[in-house]
Amino acid sequence: MLAHVDVNSAYASFERVFRPDLATIPLVVLSNNDGMVVAASRDAKAMGLDLGVPWFKLKPHAERLGIRAVSSNYELYGSMSARVMSILSRFTADLDIYSIDEAWLTVPPDIARDPAALNAWGRDIRDTLRRLLGVPVCVGIANTRTLSKLANKWAKKADSFGGVCAWDNTPQGWRDQLMQRLPVSEVWGIASRLEKRLAGIGVRTIADLAAADPTTVRKNTSVVTMRTALELRGVACIIPEGDRTGRKQQIIVSRSFSQRITTVAAMRQVLSIYAQRAATRLVKNNQAAKLVTAFAAVSPFADNEAPAGRSLFPQSLARLPTPTADPVQITKAAHALLPQLADGVRYAKAGLILTDLRKAHEHQTLDMFRHAHEESNIAELMSRIQSKTGSDTLGLGYAGIRPGPNWTMKRELMTRRATTHWDELIEVRA
Repeated sequence: MLAHVDVNSAYASFERVFRPDLATIPLVVLSNNDGMVVAASRDAKAMGLDLGVPWFKLKPHAERLGIRAVSSNYELYGSMSARVMSILSRFTADLDIYSIDEAWLTVPPDIARDPAALNAWGRDIRDTLRRLLGVPVCVGIANTRTLSKLANKWAKKADSFGGVCAWDNTPQGWRDQLMQRLPVSEVWGIASRLEKRLAGIGVRTIADLAAADPTTVRKNTSVVTMRTALELRGVACIIPEGDRTGRKQQIIVSRSFSQRITTVAAMRQVLSIYAQRAATRLVKNNQAAKLVTAFAAVSPFADNEAPAGRSLFPQSLARLPTPTADPVQITKAAHALLPQLADGVRYAKAGLILTDLRKAHEHQTLDMFRHAHEESNIAELMSRIQSKTGSDTLGLGYAGIRPGPNWTMKRELMTRRATTHWDELIEVRA
């Protein structure tokens, strides 16, 4: 028996914890550089606001509509998510974190055997997170992952559940009616393209998918969709995240600039900072990289002309001598892009992609290929310092030059990072 716990309108809910003045105001959260709406509170969604709407189009009407907007506060969201997961771990011996705002909990056996205790346990989770963190969540409980997500969605949309839906405790007639009424696209993992393919074999509702022949579903779609169909019947066959390798296939560090970068020297600093961030992520994932791809690009909407022998979308690929998480080696590999850049070009974006990832220390490196800074474990040292003091407090080489970069992400409407920065703590006055 599994419980799926999902923070309602997570980004907006995290913002409201430290901004009670926004609790009753429709709230939207903007993307990088305040470009478009990427999240919205429930009351904002009820107004018909669609995700992906450019902010410059919505901004002139915001005051009339009573809408407030905030910039993405990733530091706050990450910190609040960690606190949510820490509290959820108190309720189970097996927590499977799926994303920043949702997780599955294995229900303790004594509770799983008692239908009455099941609902009470779900309500306890809901009330504890509201009391300790101030965030609203919904809980869906069933014996498969797909059904628990469906139960959570039902709990979110039907106020009569009070935010907690135990699938097996719900009358069979209600469940049948729900599955017959909802389109198959409401199922976890069924996107619009797959919905069209399923329609070709007569599967249009959730009930149709649950009743479909698994062999036919697999033949016309994939084994993943077949497993989803079986899960809707109550047959658990989707592997928990914790049972997979857990290794990332690639690490990408990339951002659009708040203002165009026009010199190679500035791009050197960009690539150095990105290399340092990529190395930190490798350390956190206990991984090492063998291939480093660096790229830059101009805006496709701008009028740019490439200098002779230069590309407006340059890219370089560097193969490292041995798998490493060393920021010095990754920075040198990233700088392989620099000869392809030119002063005067208005670059709008750059990034690094680390691939051919291995488990850290999986292969023994010969002494002749090791570097002094690797022996000193600079990558681990920088990761520990940054985790305590912030990612911008320590820089290596060009990444540590002060003053800091003026091209970083524009977040003009950002609220306080109240859980991660001492100078932005909330002050409470009696």
